[in-house]
Parts: sequence; C-alpha cells; structure tokens
Amino acid sequence: MSQALTLARPYARAAFAIAQDENGLSVWSSALGFAAQVAADPRAASLLLNPQLTHAEAVSLLSVDGAGESFTRFLALLAENRRLAQLPEIVALYEQLKAEAERVVKATVTSATELPAGELDVLKAALKKRFGREVEISTAVDASLIGGAVIDAGDVVIDGSLKGKLSRLQAALAQ
Repeated sequence: MSQALTLARPYARAAFAIAQDENGLSVWSSALGFAAQVAADPRAASLLLNPQLTHAEAVSLLSVDGAGESFTRFLALLAENRRLAQLPEIVALYEQLKAEAERVVKATVTSATELPAGELDVLKAALKKRFGREVEISTAVDASLIGGAVIDAGDVVIDGSLKGKLSRLQAALAQ
C-alpha cells in the first residue's frame, strides 16, 4: 500500500463520517472533488507548498461556496497537518466509502470499439444482477483488445476480449 493512501485513509474516513452525519454525501463529494482537482494542478500544488501561503489562504483557494462550515474546518485541518497534497487520494478513498454506503458498484468497460447504448444497458442489468447492487458504468476504448471487452468492477475483472482469449490460448498451448 502506498504511503499516500495510508496517510489519506483516516482523513477520508473522517470526511465520510462528517458528510454522512450531515446527510451531505453528494455535497462533500463535489466539494472534495473540486478541492482535489485544484490541489492536483501543478501550479496550485506548488503554491500550496509555498511556506508564505497561510493556512487560511490555502483553505480559501480550495473551498467551494455552499460546502458548509464543516468542510472548511476539514480543509483547515488538512492545511494544519500539511496534508493538502493528499486530497486526490482522500477523494478516491472517500468515493469508495460513498459507493459502499450507497450500495453502488462502479465498473469500467473497456472495449475495442465504442459500445452502443443498448449493449451498455444489457451489460449494466447483468452486472446489477451479479452484484446485487446499482451499477455505474464508465466506458473506454482500447483498439488493442481487437474485439470484445474487459469489465473492471473493483475487485472483479472479467476479460472477454479477443486479445485476452488469444493470450489464454497461447498460454494453454505452451504447457
């Protein structure tokens, strides 16, 4: 496990607990996403590391209108503990906790060509049945797959690509 994730985990859990207590999972998700996007920008990252930048100025740079006082206090805590650089990792972990709480599986479908909406709907229904949860699908195209698709749903990877099938056949023939 990377050190960045280890450092980010308690902050992500704290953010999730606060957001859940406030019934504001989506608000916090958006606010954290914005703050992480700003913190990940190379220009902003160098500014955030500048010792002349006060904690209040850093919080002001990363805050979102309407996110609430608790979110501002959370950013201030990150600034005090010099953890603003971990915002992208904090967001990733927060989103995992949020998906678990909302019983949502996030799946990425990578195919050789763009999949029609109808096929995505059938795939989404099949994954919902398999996992017993709602499924959010994002898509990607990788022409090197030749045909078929690879579905990555957290801990489960289903390789139905022609490239994968050829690799498995090659390994079986080599034995």
